[in-house]
Amino acid sequence: MVKTKQFQAMRDVGNPKTAVRIYNAQDVDELMFLDISATQEGRPTLCNFISEVSEECFVPLVAGGGVKTIEDVRSLLRSGADMVVINTQAFLTPTLISESAIKFGSQAVAVSVDVKNGTVWINRATVDTGVSPEEWIAKAVEFGAGEIVLTAVEREGMMGGYDYDLIQKISSRLPIPLVANGGAGNLQHMVEAVDSGADAVAASSIFHFTDQSPIKARSYLSDKNILVRMV
Repeated sequence: MVKTKQFQAMRDVGNPKTAVRIYNAQDVDELMFLDISATQEGRPTLCNFISEVSEECFVPLVAGGGVKTIEDVRSLLRSGADMVVINTQAFLTPTLISESAIKFGSQAVAVSVDVKNGTVWINRATVDTGVSPEEWIAKAVEFGAGEIVLTAVEREGMMGGYDYDLIQKISSRLPIPLVANGGAGNLQHMVEAVDSGADAVAASSIFHFTDQSPIKARSYLSDKNILVRMV
């Protein structure tokens, strides 16, 4: 596993298999594995890793990175992923979204959208598409995406809070679930993301570098009258 800031300056933060065991024991709602530089570096998908961890993990697994074809989607699902995240190739070939949705169901297909300086970026946020997130997300929904994972690149890894304006702008017109990603530094940030319109929040650094945990997060959100799955 690595921690990045704005998808740059990778820092090793431990063995992902160990983290899976810990988070599985803490009853997280979902575990998301994204190899953010797989496409950029030409690596294959995380099939082998997903296959290994799925044997001892009993929460839904979401996987992405390096997904280019319908066969990549099929392989990840067969390896144990419950949902596959597509980013760069979804933008370059939107029919991959529709083909995957028709073949496996929209519930198995998420589109990851990285936003920087008001536009959508691909290839680990190194290539500016010049397209607004509203325009691209509307198209992704039209092609059959079942979920949007929205990352504000400027906030990613900075632990200063999610981009609430962006979340609100996108969620106000989105007919499918929106997962807010990038920026959680305390539990109140999660509340503010949900209040802004996110259906779920993804977080990493807060659990690696503070004394917070998924158990504490669930309790905090519940105390703020946000509906969560209590265990």
